Amino acid sequence: MRPTTSMDMNKQVLEYLKRVQSLAKTGLTYAEDAYDRERYEELKESTNNLLSTLVGVEIERIVAQFENLDDYPTPKVDVRGVILKEGKILLIREKTDGKWAMPGGWADNGYSPSENIVKEVWEESGLRVRPERLLAVWDKRKHDHPADVHSVYKLNFLCIEEGGALNPGHETTGAAYFPIDQLPELSLMRNTSVQIQKLYELALSGGVDFD
Repeated sequence: MRPTTSMDMNKQVLEYLKRVQSLAKTGLTYAEDAYDRERYEELKESTNNLLSTLVGVEIERIVAQFENLDDYPTPKVDVRGVILKEGKILLIREKTDGKWAMPGGWADNGYSPSENIVKEVWEESGLRVRPERLLAVWDKRKHDHPADVHSVYKLNFLCIEEGGALNPGHETTGAAYFPIDQLPELSLMRNTSVQIQKLYELALSGGVDFD
């Protein structure tokens, strides 16, 4: 068994605080007693401060993040496209950190999951794709990503290239196919090498994975 590290502990604490924050938000939505509301407000303020310290983000950003949640907080949805060609996988280079990821991003309202991935791949890589099947649905906190304020479900679609040409969009600075065993430096907030290898295996085997 792998020993528990300080990073593991921080992630566990972060997930606990996010859960408490969500409970406080829900409590404020439904509580009618003034005393209960005062306690929920205090709980929300305390977890905001702890989250800010743990993640290293300004308190104003933490407050804005949770104040913008729906009345009943739920996980955000991240869609990713797995596009393969001759043993290689399509990756895009993110403008925000200069590192590489499978094309995708937050799911937008008004689009189905498959419509979202078609839009994301087009905007980030210049390719037209057809979603073929869902490969995996993962809970981000169960994978080896850096700590994140968001609670995220990741939907990974196998997509077939049908047209267009590699042409990075306004959020990306590169788009290219890479051999599975020769991946560039990855944007770990978005995907890990273990995940990419697993998705490649699922694409070939016809399998599906979920948390």
